Amino acid sequence: MIQQVDIIIKNGTILTMDTQNAILENGFLCLRGDSIFHIGVGDPASFKAAKIIDARGGLILPGLVNGHTHAAMSLFRGLADDLPLQVWLNNYIFPVESRMDAEFVYTGTLLAIAEMIMSGTTTFCDMYLFEEEVAKAARKAGVRCLVGEVLYDFPSPNYGPVEKGLEYTESLIQKWQNHPIVSIAVEPHSLFTCSPELLIASNELALKHNVPLIIHVAETLNEIAEIKEKYAKTPVEHLDSLGLIGPHLIADHCVHLEESDIETMAAYGVKVIHNPESNMKLASGIAPVPEMLARGVTMGLGTDGCASNNNLDLFAEMDMAAKLHKVHTMDPTVVDALSVLRMATIEGAKALGFEEITGSLEVGKRADAIVIDIHKPHLTPMYNATSHLVYAASGSDVRHSIINGQLVMEDRKLLTLDLAEIIARAREKSVQVRSWLA
Repeated sequence: MIQQVDIIIKNGTILTMDTQNAILENGFLCLRGDSIFHIGVGDPASFKAAKIIDARGGLILPGLVNGHTHAAMSLFRGLADDLPLQVWLNNYIFPVESRMDAEFVYTGTLLAIAEMIMSGTTTFCDMYLFEEEVAKAARKAGVRCLVGEVLYDFPSPNYGPVEKGLEYTESLIQKWQNHPIVSIAVEPHSLFTCSPELLIASNELALKHNVPLIIHVAETLNEIAEIKEKYAKTPVEHLDSLGLIGPHLIADHCVHLEESDIETMAAYGVKVIHNPESNMKLASGIAPVPEMLARGVTMGLGTDGCASNNNLDLFAEMDMAAKLHKVHTMDPTVVDALSVLRMATIEGAKALGFEEITGSLEVGKRADAIVIDIHKPHLTPMYNATSHLVYAASGSDVRHSIINGQLVMEDRKLLTLDLAEIIARAREKSVQVRSWLA
């Protein structure tokens, strides 16, 4: 009997990223509605679809998960490179951010989403200002996201006085509740920009609505010194003393951790997002990733914002993550290709609480998949698909992208966004940014 589905992706090697890391040669995917209906090998003759995608012998894998972004900062790419962190923030980033409005963030987010889709990302997690606009941009593009308004102890150009931040966040949670691709988190910025009272209130709001709590943790040595001076604790100990440690907590960066910190995080199921390129560019340090992985900490991979990276290409991030820790430990076996690929797929999905719906290609999960074109010099020959994806492939090798069952890019052409219009609007915004700094 012939079964009707919506999309068939055939003639490719499927990297499922399931618990067995199963790889299916000459495999095919059948998608129905927003989900994966069937996975098979050989000729999908018993299925019929209105849309058939020929992978042409390429690689079919889950869409990548960018676990930490500041999407609208795509409009600040290259604005102030090669500067000390505090100079970068105080003289450039904070001044321009104070002038932003909702339309600015919407434009910057669309630009970032276009870049992410075209480089294989199908899910991203964002922390920034005017996050309602980020949610709207994601909905328009058809990309899966977890977003939250940044909260801190000083007035915001979006919601105004600090006490309004939690109200704004709760309104986002209520408005986007049960949306198929947009989810909301509570996101206090950091321990040095948020009082204990704000951190506790943020945690209570996250627990009340059963959503993640996301925060920058132990990113720089200055942060470590400041928290120890104020509270006589490490950042992780400070979080623990306030009752914030738990499986709902997503900690971004986690560069400077003591062994006891790692043990606490592992014991309480804290999730971590590793951002190697940003940490290198800002000279923040090298996170103890091998140690965290050895203790079973769930870890995803993030690019951070374009002002501190300067791209949103998770293939480049995977390559950097694997190599950075090899040279740091002087051990070529640590943070191997499979571990890094899992960080960018299923482990990243677990870190965001999305493991039941995305991150791997399994029947019943949402249809978030990308196809890699391997007919290129830098991908020929191919002895090991996993190794190639981490060490040889780039975002520009992504040929097709499907999110939640919707084809959003076909043959490198975006289908849900007008790329030329977005680029034109972004260039207009760059003129504004220059005027703000004049």
